[in-house]
Amino acid sequence: MHPPPLHEHITCVAAPAIWLSPRSGQLTGGADGLYVADRRVLSRLLVTVDGAEPVPVEAVPDGASGARFLASAGDVTVERIRTVTRDGGTERIVLRNRGEAAVTAKLEIAAAADLAPVATVRSGNGATLRQLALVDGVERSASDGFRVRLDGRTRAEPSLAPGESFTTTITIKATPPRTSGFRPAPPSVPAPWADAPLTVDSPDTDLDRLVAQGVDDLTALLLADGDDLYSAAGSPWYLTLFGRDALWTARLALPLGHELAAGTLRALARRQGTRTDPATEEEPGKIPHELRPDDTTGWLPPLYYGTVDATPLFVVTLAEAWRWGMPSGEVEALLPAVERALGWLGGFDEFVHYVGSAETLANQGWKDSSDGVQHADGRLPRPPIALSEVQAYAYQAATLGADLLDAFGRPGADRWRSWAAALADRFRSRFWLDGYPAIALDGNGDPVDGVASNMGHLLGTGLLTPDEEARVAARLPELDSGFGLRTLTPHAAGFDPLSYHLGSVWPHDTVIAILGLVRTGHAETAARLARGLVAAAPAFGHRLPELFGGQDATRPPVPYPTACSPQAWAAAVSPALVTALLGLDVDLPEGRVSLSPVPGFGPLSVRNIRIGATPLSVEVARDGTVTTTGGPDVR
Repeated sequence: MHPPPLHEHITCVAAPAIWLSPRSGQLTGGADGLYVADRRVLSRLLVTVDGAEPVPVEAVPDGASGARFLASAGDVTVERIRTVTRDGGTERIVLRNRGEAAVTAKLEIAAAADLAPVATVRSGNGATLRQLALVDGVERSASDGFRVRLDGRTRAEPSLAPGESFTTTITIKATPPRTSGFRPAPPSVPAPWADAPLTVDSPDTDLDRLVAQGVDDLTALLLADGDDLYSAAGSPWYLTLFGRDALWTARLALPLGHELAAGTLRALARRQGTRTDPATEEEPGKIPHELRPDDTTGWLPPLYYGTVDATPLFVVTLAEAWRWGMPSGEVEALLPAVERALGWLGGFDEFVHYVGSAETLANQGWKDSSDGVQHADGRLPRPPIALSEVQAYAYQAATLGADLLDAFGRPGADRWRSWAAALADRFRSRFWLDGYPAIALDGNGDPVDGVASNMGHLLGTGLLTPDEEARVAARLPELDSGFGLRTLTPHAAGFDPLSYHLGSVWPHDTVIAILGLVRTGHAETAARLARGLVAAAPAFGHRLPELFGGQDATRPPVPYPTACSPQAWAAAVSPALVTALLGLDVDLPEGRVSLSPVPGFGPLSVRNIRIGATPLSVEVARDGTVTTTGGPDVR
């Protein structure tokens, strides 16, 4: 069964809590609800005045964690001010008489909880669960000890003179049971960037608002593993730790500081594979894909390792965090995990590949839908599958891992540089087709020839020669929808602009290509793609979703009905665009912070780029002249 649609909902987030409702504000079914730690603690919330539902007038998000709903009940307006908190939420309901005569309004608030795991709701089976009525001051609990309590007045019959108002506030608080296993937890400290968030001021207010919303959403999605911060993958289905998603989010968000990357790396290193377990796909050195509490798992194991790319991304993320100012002592403490991760990569004979299954994940790269990897004629490849971008991640992990080993006096660097060079030679002889790299090699060793956005991930990793990078840059416009890169060329048999991975636009996928284009000297193509993402933002209230339709730019972007929003790596597009548009290259151990702004985006004022211990502010004049304030004492 397909997940419930989400694209017309209002979402308030303060991880591990989300409050999801239609624009009426009412919670009546489907995916509607207040969730805390992957359990639905409020499944019904129905406000009526004089026995009838008010007529919705307006619904306006208020930052990442709040919303305001306005409705009409005759001469009485009903305003609902909603705020989600890390352990529940509050809703303040205001009745106001806007008529010319006194009225008596009968207010009733019907509330209930089904305490359903989020996986049950996503599967569409939540409607069959028993609803526990919530009334003022009475605690309800599930059989496993998960508790929820509502406090506040839910019935009233105020008499209101003209212009007079009545207010009641309800509060919902959830208490998950104690567990010895993993459970997403709220952070105990503010976001490291909270006091001085990254901001952009430019003539393009859509760019400015996109950056502000992304930073706000990343703050709301923060979770903690002990004292270590990481980003939940996305609302509402993935408010937990995902290896690939959390690592890419941390990398893209490095302009907010190194702390998110450091916390993510430590949280994943604690769960790095130590044994071979076919049931969970754990292997020594492997970084996990997804973690869930035991009471909220769906069809995957609570700790699942079915990802082929999180392990090389772990190494690359540590190397980049070190360049952005992660303290040497913290980096050195993670080098044993780096060596284990490199050991896992070195266990492959030719290319890094995977064999998925229908019972878990058939595809284990970022395009992990069952049909997400296809030949141009629509055929599905036979496993094992070796994805092109995974070879690029592996090459970059080996070379940057070698740099880390050398810098900290550990052995093995020459081995990994030789390994990377041999991988690049094999890639060059096996993956290239007519002017572009195949999306993958199939189990027969044949190229999977669909022209796909995966090739954008190769740029800037070092796997390609400058000539090969130029060929990829020249091919990417074939995938440009005008609002970002389509995941698959429209010329492929399987192309569908409203599919999950076969023609839709994923903002993070596009910004990864943008960063690679900037690094490899293809600023004009990068600028065109960046303008497309910025142009898409207003259609989604400047909160770019997980993905959207890949139709062309002759009409506004089309939402993908079940896309997560906010979603971590989509939110991280905002700081990543700052990196790209400024042409920002950071390597503090080498004493380098350089800027080479992409033409056509000035004047541009960027505040509070967190590099090392000192924020950097940058002014780019219309003529491209750059002025900096603060930042590390290097240039």
